Amino acid sequence: MAKTIPMIITNKNILVKDKESDEFKTFNMPALSDIPNIPFYHQFAEKIAECQYYFKEFMKTLYGKKLSKYIFAIFINEFFVNSGTCKAVAQMPMALALSKEDNKYVSISKSNRNIILEYVRNHESVVIKYYDATTSDPKIITEDAQRLHIDLEYQKVPIYINNFNMNMDEYFNFENIISAKQFMEKIAEIDVEKL
Repeated sequence: MAKTIPMIITNKNILVKDKESDEFKTFNMPALSDIPNIPFYHQFAEKIAECQYYFKEFMKTLYGKKLSKYIFAIFINEFFVNSGTCKAVAQMPMALALSKEDNKYVSISKSNRNIILEYVRNHESVVIKYYDATTSDPKIITEDAQRLHIDLEYQKVPIYINNFNMNMDEYFNFENIISAKQFMEKIAEIDVEKL
């Protein structure tokens, strides 16, 4: 039985690491419609029992009848715990998983509505600033990254671009662009005991 099962919650589905193939497999919530700018999990309350049943069945195909004691996930605890697939959930924002090596860095990521600028120090979020995704200028956001916190004004820290959703083309001039594949590798290696 796996002690931890790495998972990533996207805007459209849940990615679960398969213990056999070491690849992430996709679980799509049944009977939920695709609504622009609204992540799927905002709808599942109406069909929670059905969603939990299908999620548990999906997990059994990957991990057999004995499911993990802990699931590493970026999601809502109750969904996983009440689905009967685990006893506990460890959560963390995506920005905190972008670098294990750096104690200080800035993360830039994009959702359907926002660009998120986040200063991470000692694996904790210190400051978060939001910008409108449709009207924000990447040059201004890049400049703001240097002034987001007093720490950043006096020392250079790396900037990581979270390109998990493959929507950060305007930031490709940065060195630290984290692709979906790289993110999945990073999240699969996170030490859940430290969370």
